[in-house]
Amino acid sequence: MPFHRRTFSSKSPQLPFARRTPPQASGPLPTETSVSGEVQRIVFANPDNGYVVLKLKRDGGKGEAVLAGSLSGVQPGVCIEVTGHWTDHPQFGRQFQVEQCHLQLPTTTSGIAKFLASSVPGISTKLANDIVKHFGDQTLEILEKESWRLREVHGIGSGKLKQLVEAWQKSADTREAQIFLQGIGLTPNLAEKVIQKFGARSAPEIVRKNPYRLATEIEGVGFLTADRFALSQNIAPDSPFRCGAALVYALDQAQQDGQVCLPQSRLFLEAENLVAQPVEALQNGYDEALRNGLLREEKAHPEIADDPLCYLPQLYYAEIQLSEILNILLKAPKTPSPPQSLPGFSGNLRLNAEQLQAVQCALSAPVSILTGGPGVGKTTTVAAMVKAALLRGWTVKLAAPTGRAARRLSEATGQSATTIHRLLQYNPKLKGFSFNPESPLPCKFLILDEVSMLDVPLARSLFRAVRPGTHVVLVGDKDQLPSVGPGAVLHDLISCGRIPVTELKQIYRQSAGSRIITSAHEVNRGIVPQLVNPPKGTRGDFYFYSCDDPQRTSEFIASLVSRSIPQFFGFNSLEDIQVLTPMRKGECGTTALNQALQEALNPPSPDKPELTLNSDPPRIFRLGDRVMQTKNNYEKQVFNGEMGRIIEVNPSTKSFQVLFDQAKVEYQSGDCGQLLHAYAITIHKSQGSEFPCVVMPLLPQHYMMLQRNLLYTGMTRAKKLFILLGNEYSVKTAVRNDTPMQRYSLLGWRLSGTCPPRL
Repeated sequence: MPFHRRTFSSKSPQLPFARRTPPQASGPLPTETSVSGEVQRIVFANPDNGYVVLKLKRDGGKGEAVLAGSLSGVQPGVCIEVTGHWTDHPQFGRQFQVEQCHLQLPTTTSGIAKFLASSVPGISTKLANDIVKHFGDQTLEILEKESWRLREVHGIGSGKLKQLVEAWQKSADTREAQIFLQGIGLTPNLAEKVIQKFGARSAPEIVRKNPYRLATEIEGVGFLTADRFALSQNIAPDSPFRCGAALVYALDQAQQDGQVCLPQSRLFLEAENLVAQPVEALQNGYDEALRNGLLREEKAHPEIADDPLCYLPQLYYAEIQLSEILNILLKAPKTPSPPQSLPGFSGNLRLNAEQLQAVQCALSAPVSILTGGPGVGKTTTVAAMVKAALLRGWTVKLAAPTGRAARRLSEATGQSATTIHRLLQYNPKLKGFSFNPESPLPCKFLILDEVSMLDVPLARSLFRAVRPGTHVVLVGDKDQLPSVGPGAVLHDLISCGRIPVTELKQIYRQSAGSRIITSAHEVNRGIVPQLVNPPKGTRGDFYFYSCDDPQRTSEFIASLVSRSIPQFFGFNSLEDIQVLTPMRKGECGTTALNQALQEALNPPSPDKPELTLNSDPPRIFRLGDRVMQTKNNYEKQVFNGEMGRIIEVNPSTKSFQVLFDQAKVEYQSGDCGQLLHAYAITIHKSQGSEFPCVVMPLLPQHYMMLQRNLLYTGMTRAKKLFILLGNEYSVKTAVRNDTPMQRYSLLGWRLSGTCPPRL
């Protein structure tokens, strides 16, 4: 086949109304989870994220309360009912933290007057009081149905009447849209996004007509949420809107699993599982999605003409643009080859023939690739490349996908290295990177390490910033797992046949003595490594423990990490030991292991504040926890895969701080969906990282993931100690299964020179 198959958030506001001495709470916090009443005044509002602090006059004569949370659109005078919980803020006193809010129109004359003065432009407090004094509790009904009667109020002429009616209508549209959208289950923030996207007047009608536009056009609203509302509104189960949205959702889920595209037949199967509709209905939805620009397809190659490949538009254009940019870079003339004996290489930088070839290729070809397994001298070769480039007077830049990989690259070369995201310098105002085709990276020589982690969107952004004539060297292990994000860029670049590749194979003497290194190379060649431990009383770097029962294995892992390994090998449980596992689910998946390891390594304590999230299952973020960022957050400048430790927790503000390799970042409770505990992480997420000690279960329950490159990737993450738990059958199954995880991509084909012009 021609395509590659590789099997709201803000910091806690410094509020201007802060008291120097916060009010002292009297007694324990109330246990009630809902509060209702009339909004008295807005104390603080952040328009960027919808965070609001307000004073509420509670129903039933219960006095006043301070509410804080996502309350965008709430105005003085309206009545609201909110759910959430009480907290004691160390600076601002007792507050009710809002999780959900339902709006109602005011019913009292005082509430109506406040509402008019705060929410309708052109109505001052005095005029609002005059209007309400004249019409009483019928004021809002008069405004809605008999607005001409406002002329009865002294001071309102025809011009003023027209202005007030227009302002009221606009205010009413926004309010009704908020009430409708929150009524179908959207948070105030999401409702505000919908209103900004479609307009206050149009939003309810658009959502009623095609609720699936919420899923396809509003970030944060998924297909399942839109589908529940749509079916409740009697949308036909075979509606083209529904089937089209299901196809888009299925393709988005495939993207989360690393696919750039999917064959139409497979996409239809995935969507059928969502909506249970026949092929004819799915085809109608597919055609509708194509017409609306929600999907793109590629059927230019004769081998896929009968089963076109389907893309999300952003990935379709990212793949095409990446291939076009690389074609331009590859056409740059070669630099004259350096002499066979490169000057200045001595001592620790002596090179074998393969390494010398790689350096010469890097200094001559516009784009080159250096690959090879552990212990074959990639680090030495990269250091030699940098030295040779500097001797030529070239400006050198070094980067890697993760902070840990960048730090290792810097240590190996003695030069500054950074993550790719920080190299490109994201600009929030531009909503893009500062370095781009108009402002390329100022360097002559660029080395990128751990390229197996590079996905299509990031590769597109990176190569767009490279000036033609720059020498680009891509370094990575081609036998590792492909990237977490969509695509298999390193494999595609190797397979296209247009980029010179040097593969290092010689294992150096010091590495040959490591069972981690030799066993990893055996696995890569399809040989089951010897699963025997060092003699009793001696120490080695590779251990295997036979385990079959997942629950007992989980308990054994917790015991190893918390007691046995630190006592026998001297490793620090929280700093040096990393548990890797093939899957997220199951007794030996990341979710269950993180709960067990958190209990063993960082149990609750009076001196360890914590924050509990209402998730399924509930997640507790505790002072000292190890965590991982799971998506790129350009506002916070922290990116997918970065790991850190929680260094401060403030339960009253539902916030905490995480110390990453290169930054300290503050999280509010609404941001925590971007974080996972990282005592145990998936092998996929471990790419680009190395750890002194790795503990890895490989059990029959992981059968769907038992593949050679997965075992190989996990083993090569360990620097000094690797402990494998499982049974021999699982290990043999993984080693013998050389069918890589299937990845659909046309990048290699587009680069091979047979690709048609851009569609």
